[in-house]
Amino acid sequence: MTHPLFRDEPYLRDAAATVAAHTPEGGVVLDQSLFYPTGGGQPGDSGQITWGDQSLTVATTIKGEGAQIVLLPAEPAPLPPVGAPVVQVLDWERRHRHMRVHTALHLLSVAIPLPVTGGSIGVEKGRLDFDMPEALADKEALDAVLNGYITQDLPVTEGWITDAELAANPSLVKTMSVQPPKGQGRVRLIGIGAAAAQIDLQPCGGTHVARTGEIGPVRIGKVQNKGAQNRRVYLHLDQ
Repeated sequence: MTHPLFRDEPYLRDAAATVAAHTPEGGVVLDQSLFYPTGGGQPGDSGQITWGDQSLTVATTIKGEGAQIVLLPAEPAPLPPVGAPVVQVLDWERRHRHMRVHTALHLLSVAIPLPVTGGSIGVEKGRLDFDMPEALADKEALDAVLNGYITQDLPVTEGWITDAELAANPSLVKTMSVQPPKGQGRVRLIGIGAAAAQIDLQPCGGTHVARTGEIGPVRIGKVQNKGAQNRRVYLHLDQ
């Protein structure tokens, strides 16, 4: 298995590791990974690994067999040998923007308290799809609510809940199309706000900023009708 360093230390930009395996497709599996694998609407991380005087550009990262995380090269290239020590260097600017967008989308799910039917995260923007029968009435008012949460600089926290506790609290799951991974005994929870001031708590495996103030200003973009009751709401970073 690959230890998920990105979960322990989401602000870590480089770290040592050892090559655990190669995949038939030419990917590299490390014993511990800074690189987040594609999942939950968040793209896989990119960057570079180096060993000796050689380097490999990592185009993206995906989940492999079992608990493996696979780093995929940008193009076919010599791979570091199994057992070799390497240094991972994250494309930090790209990852940090994903963290900002991802956390902002959690806030969007608070500002629009409706079931979420899908979503995706990018560098400049993200979107959530809502089970929303009526059209969004006032984008400017929604902008004000979101930026209000951001300027409050609320803490973003991590916790865990057992599978049984989650089953007893189904309202924690906002997404209709994707259920949190179960069967490992516990599920990760991301909270926004502290104690009685907490405004959100939901299962999530992605990477997030430490406080909402780090997101920076946002604005609502297009709102698209994607079916009888499904509306797609885009959120943009403004800097």
